[in-house]
Order: sequence, then structure tokens, then C-alpha cells
Amino acid sequence: MYLHLAENRWYNSSLRSTLDSVQDTGRLFHKTFYIAGASGLIGSYLVDTLLYANRIMDADITVYAAGRSSERLRERFAYAADTARLHFVEQDVMEPLKSEPRADYIIHGASNAYPAAFRRYPAETVMSNVLGTEQLLKFSAALPGSRLLYISSGEVYGEGCPDEKGYREQELGYVDSMCTRSCYPNGKRTAETLCMAYREEFGVDAVVVRPCHTYGPNMTAADNRANVQFIREALAGRDIVMYSRGENIRSYCYIGDCVSALITVLLKGIAGNAYNIANKHAICTIAQFAKEVAVQTGTNVVYKIPDEENKKEQTRIMHAVLNSEKLEALGWEGKYGVSEGIRHTLEVLKG
Repeated sequence: MYLHLAENRWYNSSLRSTLDSVQDTGRLFHKTFYIAGASGLIGSYLVDTLLYANRIMDADITVYAAGRSSERLRERFAYAADTARLHFVEQDVMEPLKSEPRADYIIHGASNAYPAAFRRYPAETVMSNVLGTEQLLKFSAALPGSRLLYISSGEVYGEGCPDEKGYREQELGYVDSMCTRSCYPNGKRTAETLCMAYREEFGVDAVVVRPCHTYGPNMTAADNRANVQFIREALAGRDIVMYSRGENIRSYCYIGDCVSALITVLLKGIAGNAYNIANKHAICTIAQFAKEVAVQTGTNVVYKIPDEENKKEQTRIMHAVLNSEKLEALGWEGKYGVSEGIRHTLEVLKG
């Protein structure tokens, strides 16, 4: 599958679009990146984008791709395994770093990020964010001139009643600390505070991004989020099964838009700030997302009563819309609406 991604014209067009959406891409040239969580949805696409910049722009970017399994990393990036600018680092971010290269940019994207993991590994979900962030902040503190970008989540906003423009960065809702499902948003909240603490106490140049519901063709095999299941089932020619009416409203973001926004914040974001990553033209209900996948694949959407396991993984958040004005003020603009993002995802996976 992953070799196929590197050769797929739809995927390469997405990578090109991502780079075109970033102003001042020359500032990436000759830089070194350390990316924790490099085999995940966002991390892997970021690595692909940087290596693509090397191929088409001769950008001379060095990437240290870190993850818990070097085998998984080599499988994911087999197309570039012999590239001199790509280095694999087997690393659990909750442990002291085995390798501390001279990095200009440190990206922390290592975290469980799907409901099944929250249910099975709630303690690890919290601690990969807290301890992992601490390890990488120490790394950045020892490298004057480096910048750390923490990939948080729109789930930090919890439950609340934002206006029609969605949550702004300074607005936080309620998260039940006594609910196991809160392992993810509360872990992210604590890690954000830790970033600000290291900035205040040790001068670390830290900036935070909060992606919304991100999707794309490089989703991992373990990912069981609703939108991922819709796409998998439809591509297999099966009906899309929903265990609720799907009336929850979401900001969605195709992976190409997410990573161009991430790079924009990395280059232009103000230290000590958080930035929502969301496309204002990609807001819809879960049911509308499912129906769009069904329309594009000629399948159907059916509804079933959830069992107890389904209920444990469901979020109570009905309105998860993020305001992207602060991000847009940096010069970023999303390119993929829901229909376009789904189309790109399906075309790559069908290839």
C-alpha cells in the first residue's frame, strides 16, 4: 500500500498542493526535522511532504522519523528507505530519547488518536502526551534556536456552546475528568500547559496546533474513527453502518490541508500560542460525511443500535466546530472541501 502511495498521481498532487499552500517554503530548505509519531496519520504525511520537497525542489531537508517500531517505519517509508536524508529512530516517547540529533524543528505527533485505543489504553494515551511532551521539550531546551510544535487536538475544547463560527483558541468547554474517555482531551490539555511551562521557565520556543477531524488515504490500519470506517466499508462495497443518527456537527480537514496548516504555523506561528487547524469550507454532520462517501462509492448508509462497546467509544460532544481565523491570519487557506477531500482519499486508495 505504502509503495503505492509514493507512485500514486492523486497522492503526489496532494503533496504538491500542500507545498503550494505554504508561504516561504524556502525557509524549510537545509533544515533538520525530528518527527515523533512519524508513522501516524499526520506524521507520515508530513514526512512524505518533506521528502517530496527534496525530490521536486532540491530542498535538502533532513528528516529523523521516530516511532515505536523501526519495522513499521521501514514499511511505511519503504519507497525512501535508501534516501540519505531520511533516518529511522526506534523510540517510545515516554522513554528518554536514544538519539538527539541537531534538529531545527521538533514535531510531537506521537499519541493514540482513535476511540478503540482510548478504551483499551487510557493510561498510555494520557502519558504518551504528558511524558512524551516532556521528553521532547527537554530535547528542544538543549538545542538553542530549535522550535517545538506540539500537535494537540480540537478535543481539548470539550463540551460547550460556541457561536456559529466555532471555538476560538481562548475558549474551552467542559471535560469530565472522571470519564475514562477523557484520557485523550485531558492528556492534550496537560501537554499544552507543559509546553507553556517550558517556554516560561526554560525559554523553549514552543507552539501548539489543534487539528480538527482529520482524514486521508494514509490512515493507519488500527484507526477505527467513524470517518475511517465509512471509507473502508464503502471501498469494500459494503453498506456504511452508523450507530447513531450522526447529527453531531464537525469541522473536517483533509490531510493535505492539515499538514500545510501545520507547516504554516511552524514557520509563522507566534511562540506560546495555539492555532486551530480547520477548513471553514469543510463543516458538516457525521451523517452528511457518511452520505458523501456513499454517493461517491455507490453504496448505502444504514443505521444500527450501538452495543456497549460502541457506546464506550462515542463522544458526547455534539458541536465540534473550530474557528480558523487565527490560522488564516498567517496567510493560510484550505483547499479541500468535504467532497474534494473524500474524492482524493478514495481515488488514492482505489489506485
